[in-house]
Amino acid sequence: MRGIRVLLVDDHALVREGIRSLLQLHNDIDVVGEAGDGREAIQRTRELTPDVVVMDISMPSMGGIEATRQILHENPAARIVILSRHDNLSYARSLLEAGASGYVPKKAVSTELATAIRAVYAGDVFLHPSIAKTVTDDYIQLARSQHKIGAYECLTGREKEILMLIAEGHSSHQIADALYLTVKTVLNHRRNIMEKLGVDNPAQLIKYAIKIGLVDDDF
Repeated sequence: MRGIRVLLVDDHALVREGIRSLLQLHNDIDVVGEAGDGREAIQRTRELTPDVVVMDISMPSMGGIEATRQILHENPAARIVILSRHDNLSYARSLLEAGASGYVPKKAVSTELATAIRAVYAGDVFLHPSIAKTVTDDYIQLARSQHKIGAYECLTGREKEILMLIAEGHSSHQIADALYLTVKTVLNHRRNIMEKLGVDNPAQLIKYAIKIGLVDDDF
């Protein structure tokens, strides 16, 4: 049976040799070539059309993220697993935005790389457990933020005006004077705003306004 064709990309020959030796232990994986930087990875991908590219993230000339973008621009069906010494959110976010399908920290190569290769070859996304929860939490936070921004659009024009004044630190009396309303009307509007946005108190209204960019955090 034909094995999964893999291209190894790392600027250290010893690292590539070590990874090749590990992958040779798996009968369903076939290392068909190597590259020493991102530019060479692009060229070798054109020549070899591997099923999966295992790409180091930090290399001279061209790093793994930019190489990933260019490879996927030429061949959107390519599958790329990023290797990194780091396991932090900024790198994970960058690789996902670039289009990579997998992320494995180098410290976990011996136990997780073959699993990642099989997963992305099958069309799945593989994130090592050390980063998966962080990425998931980041996604949830983003989704909640987008939901809150959407909730803002449900406010009436008057409610948006009052929210802005609250966020700028004006009291209910000041808002009432500025808008020629009674204090009771302002408080009613404030209560409706809080219900629509799902917040519990005026302080949270200010935090919300800062979060969606309605006011600066140093206004």
